[in-house]
Amino acid sequence: MACCGNKRNEYSRSLDIAQVPGSPAAVVTTQEDIPFEYIGNTGLTVTGNISGRKYRFSGNGDIQLINYRDAGGMMAVPVLRKLKGRGHLIF
Repeated sequence: MACCGNKRNEYSRSLDIAQVPGSPAAVVTTQEDIPFEYIGNTGLTVTGNISGRKYRFSGNGDIQLINYRDAGGMMAVPVLRKLKGRGHLIF
């Protein structure tokens, strides 16, 4: 039986999955961050359970953009409220 000389393995390693339509990487790059508002009384620092990123809320009414992968975990924090969209954020 003839061998391809591992050319198939080399080809699959060199393939950029982000450019393949429908691949998980292509889907990941199209997601946007989600705004969350802090409704507590003091400051709060939380760490995203997926990205590992630290988010710092300085005080009541502070808004931070949360990585969409971390949003599910942030919704479990009682003093954080998910906002509808990015339209009302001012930087």
